Amino acid sequence: MRALNLTAYNQLEIIEVEKPSIAEDEVLLRIEAVGICGSDVHGVDGSTGRRIPPIIMGHEAAGSIVEAGSRVASYSVGDRVTFDSTRYCGSCRFCRRGEVNFCENRRVFGVSCDEYTYQGAFAEYLAVPERLLYRLPDGLSFEAGAMIEPLSIAVHAVDITPISVGDKALVFGAGIIGLLTMLVLKQAGCGRVVMADINPKRLDFARTLGADLTVDTGSKDADAFLQQASDGLGFECAFDAVGLEPTLTGAIGQLRKGGTVTVIGNFAPEIRLPLQQVVSRQIRIQGSNASAGEYGACIELLRSGRIDVEPLISARADLAEGAHWFEELSRKDTELLKVILYPGVNR
Repeated sequence: MRALNLTAYNQLEIIEVEKPSIAEDEVLLRIEAVGICGSDVHGVDGSTGRRIPPIIMGHEAAGSIVEAGSRVASYSVGDRVTFDSTRYCGSCRFCRRGEVNFCENRRVFGVSCDEYTYQGAFAEYLAVPERLLYRLPDGLSFEAGAMIEPLSIAVHAVDITPISVGDKALVFGAGIIGLLTMLVLKQAGCGRVVMADINPKRLDFARTLGADLTVDTGSKDADAFLQQASDGLGFECAFDAVGLEPTLTGAIGQLRKGGTVTVIGNFAPEIRLPLQQVVSRQIRIQGSNASAGEYGACIELLRSGRIDVEPLISARADLAEGAHWFEELSRKDTELLKVILYPGVNR
């Protein structure tokens, strides 16, 4: 089978590899659509330490089952599915509590680090344990199925954040995760959701998707605008989908007393924190790690039409064009959001 391989840092190429064999509790999935994640883009140059070559990346995917192991009970050949990007063991203390994102034996598809290497979905076929599978409803495209993983990141972040109907929310970062977080917040009943970014075109797009207000954080009157947007009281909750010092401190500064900031992005491994503000205003800061069983909720959001991810797909291309689209996504001035690749040779 063919696969898009990170042969060396900044070097992606199509290679031929053997089709994976499956264990008794696994299925062989023909990958029909796979998305390029920002973590893959940042991993290509070695800056994250999570994509050590050689590695077949890719963890946002959907496909069709072409083979099922002898112990697979709930799925059959021909079923259309997606899968959790985290391979959890199901038996450690965290898995038993339903906190599969904290699994002590956690592995992520398409990741190669000091602890492990686990091949991913930028390939024609992938072996996936049955416990990670989720059936796609009729009418839901494979492309939408590939978007369930990033949507689950947003749903998890919102799910762990204390929110009441009518709350005002602020989201820093109008990239794919920030935009999905905005859409989920609208579904969660927030009365006003404000998107903050330095890219005017991204902000324009956020408004077309349903953001109530947007603000260019590079403008001199951004703070005054946000104060007005929160009716002078501060936002009940904020989300940092970037993970830089200016975005996190900006989020903290715009919260009401007792407010919560949920950090999804982690672009900078370390930042300075305005500790006095956090303590004196009793601000709650929490990280949001991947997802923990929210795939079912995501599928229902898409099936019901309450969230539409199609407008977030910027380009679709054959797997052989993957290196080009990685380069396009890595440009600082890129307007691309999600690029979907098709590994099958007969499309």
